[in-house]
Amino acid sequence: MKASELRAKGAEELNQELLELLRAQFSLRMQLATQQLSNTSQLGKVRRDIARVRTILREKAGQQ
Repeated sequence: MKASELRAKGAEELNQELLELLRAQFSLRMQLATQQLSNTSQLGKVRRDIARVRTILREKAGQQ
């Protein structure tokens, strides 16, 4: 997910995206804890995506 794609979305869409990413992160953490996660790099990707969404939300809040 690119930052330019996120900037094109509205605040409500970004909040929805953030909720989905947080659910995905929780799911990945549970898979890791139960040793069912084969690709551990997914955790880092989801964390960075969450940070991107939160950054864009903060930028949009600062512009208003």
